[in-house]
This record gives sequence, structure tokens and C-alpha cells, in this order.
Amino acid sequence: MKTTSTPKLEQDAADEVRPEYSFDYRTARPNRFAGLVDKSQVVVMLDADISEVFTTSESVNAVLRALIETMPTTQTRSTHRVPVESARQLAQQ
Repeated sequence: MKTTSTPKLEQDAADEVRPEYSFDYRTARPNRFAGLVDKSQVVVMLDADISEVFTTSESVNAVLRALIETMPTTQTRSTHRVPVESARQLAQQ
């Protein structure tokens, strides 16, 4: 494969982010990696002070499992769902 060198000035201009791009969506292809996502995993955003303490997913999971063990079991855990509004109220406290 033949490589050509690009002058430094032209290369810097090509590396900049344009304010707007024109995409031709008619030529777009489906994301081949979309089906590889594990649907059982959930991404949660931690606040900065929390992420300083819990630096790995294993540490977060260990503490959450310990917390779950302390919770009273009134219903089967796998079927118990907290309503969205209740979850938001708990998160704000």
C-alpha cells in the first residue's frame, strides 16, 4: 500500500471538528455491534464523591448486595419493582 505524506498545515485543518456535518442517511448501514450489548447489564452514573470511594463495579456490587441483605423481605425480590416516582423520591433524599 502506497502512503503519501500530507503537509502539516493541511493535516491540522483536517483534524479540526467542523461546526456542522452533512450526512447522507440513505447510505447509512445498521450498527453491527448493536446486538452484542448484554441486556442484563445496567449503566448507572455515580456522583463524583461516590466514584472516588467505589472505583470498580465489583466494589459497588458488593455494597449493594450487602444492602439488599439488610432489607426486609416482604415480596420476592425478583418481582418487586419500585414505582418510578418512588424511586426518584428515594434518590433525592
